[in-house]
Amino acid sequence: MGKLLKIHPQTPQLRQILEAVDILYHDGVIIYPTDSVYALGCSMNSKKALERLARFKRIDLSKAKFSFICKDLSNISEYTMPLDAKVFKLLKKNTPGPFTFILPASKKIPRMFDNSRKTVGLRIPDNNILYQIVENLGHPLLTTSIIDEDEIIEYSTDPELIWERYKNQVDLVIDGGYGDNRPTAVVDCTKGDIEIIREGVKDLVY
Repeated sequence: MGKLLKIHPQTPQLRQILEAVDILYHDGVIIYPTDSVYALGCSMNSKKALERLARFKRIDLSKAKFSFICKDLSNISEYTMPLDAKVFKLLKKNTPGPFTFILPASKKIPRMFDNSRKTVGLRIPDNNILYQIVENLGHPLLTTSIIDEDEIIEYSTDPELIWERYKNQVDLVIDGGYGDNRPTAVVDCTKGDIEIIREGVKDLVY
C-alpha cells in the first residue's frame, strides 16, 4: 500500500524529499501537488514505472503523451529541438508556472516511448516540493494529471481523498495541501504561431 506523506509546500524538509526520490529511483510511481491539479508521475529513466503509468491511464506506452516536469529552462533543451527566439522568450516569461508547452521533440523522446513522436509536452511548475524532487532526482519526471471519474468534480483537490482512492495503485501520495481544480493551460509552440489548445489556471503572458 502506498504511503501518505505530508510535506510543507513552502519549506519542504530534505529527508522527506529524499524519501520520495528514493521511491522514484526504485521504479516507484507517486502522486504529488503541482501549481495546478494533483498529478501522477515517475522517473523518466524507469521503463518499469513508465509501463505502470501507462497501465494506470489504461493506454499503451507507445501511445502515451506524458509530459516532462523539468526544474528550469536549461533542463528543457535536452528534450527539444533548438527553440527559436520567440518561443524561448515566451517560456522565459511564463516559467515557472502552470503551463504545459508543446515543443518539437529531440531524438531522445521517440526512443523512450518506442514510437515516432515528434512533439513533447514540457512543464516547469511553480511548486517548491516538485522543484526539490527534480533537483535531487537529477532528471525530469514524466507526469500526467489525475482526472476524477466524477463528471462534475473532474479533478480531485483533497490529498487525503486522493490517497484513499489510489493508495493501492501507487507507492506514495505527497500531501502538499489542497490542489486546484483547474488544469494547466496547454500551449502549442510547434506550428510557428503560438496556439492555446486548453485554457488553464493562469493566462499566458506574451
